[in-house]
Amino acid sequence: MSDLRASIVVIGDEILGGFVHDTNSHWLAGQLQTHGIPLDRVQTVPDTMAAIDEGLRMELGRSRPRLIMTSGGIGSTPDDLTMEAVAATLGRGLVVNEDIDHRITLALEWTAGTGATVTADHERAMRRMARVPEGTYLLQGARGVAPGVALDVDGGLADGGVTIVILPGIPGELKRIYSDGIVPELLAGVGTPQHVVEMTHGYPESSLNPVFDRLVAEFPDVHLGSYPGKQCTIRLKGERGKVEAAGAVVRAYLDELDDDPGANELKTAWAARWTD
Repeated sequence: MSDLRASIVVIGDEILGGFVHDTNSHWLAGQLQTHGIPLDRVQTVPDTMAAIDEGLRMELGRSRPRLIMTSGGIGSTPDDLTMEAVAATLGRGLVVNEDIDHRITLALEWTAGTGATVTADHERAMRRMARVPEGTYLLQGARGVAPGVALDVDGGLADGGVTIVILPGIPGELKRIYSDGIVPELLAGVGTPQHVVEMTHGYPESSLNPVFDRLVAEFPDVHLGSYPGKQCTIRLKGERGKVEAAGAVVRAYLDELDDDPGANELKTAWAARWTD
């Protein structure tokens, strides 16, 4: 399944409002990179049925096989709509997952055991978390009542379709479910890990354009990224042998610049333009 690609849909008004910093998509992107699974898109959408549906449909329309991971919106409050929205997008009903429901029962019993009153409204809100789209299966890793579940579309990853994984927004829970559930259950033996080489230099980014043009022509399978700053970063990614060869070309070019008095004057002037 070397052509597997991934998408992430982050769900939460609190992120779009600037109240919470989304660390989940950044962490997931790093994990996918490690496994050699290209990440095509990260969307952040508000807590509405329409917005979640729009985001899911966009990702469902991309190339397959595809892993779509959602983050957030699976708690017990009225704005937690992810399960309902996924079900609606796929035209599926909601059913009670007995395992999740049992976890909720234990959580309610623990709350009552502390001396707190568990009202009917409290219990009803908590039980919402056990309602999942038809056809979902529970993933390992969740320690609390926030589930990590997956469901297959058109046969799922194994048959060249889509697998949607619904993850909690709590970073610790999301990471455990990814490591203990997604990796062994969905990604075992999948992906082609990419070799990455990074190097830095003190020249304006545009000074490297001649060698960048050469890389594009001679190493089309190597992904090139250049990121400007006082110290610019060059990142090459792809198959090890090709990346190392491309890196050697860049290093040779940088050596030529270092031996050029005019280029060194430019580097000094470039550094002087930046303030910490």
